Amino acid sequence: MSENVFKVSSKSSVNALAGAVAGGIRDGKVKLELQAVGAAAVNQALKAVAVARGYVSSQGINLTCIPAFVDVVIEGKQRTAMKLIVESESH
Repeated sequence: MSENVFKVSSKSSVNALAGAVAGGIRDGKVKLELQAVGAAAVNQALKAVAVARGYVSSQGINLTCIPAFVDVVIEGKQRTAMKLIVESESH
């Protein structure tokens, strides 16, 4: 798994995840991926993207988010996850 992929759970801290996303973008990673299984985890991931966008906007960075599906294996079972591809673009 790439260091640019974050696995999000329903218990993930929105602010911690947002900080990790913002930090990755500031460190020059143009594209990050958040993976979430289940409605509560997707909710946490989306809130984190919104918060991260606020963190980096003062530096002239805009975040875009592209939703997609991805198959993941959890405890030996194949599941469908929501994949949020977060990309940065300078204003």
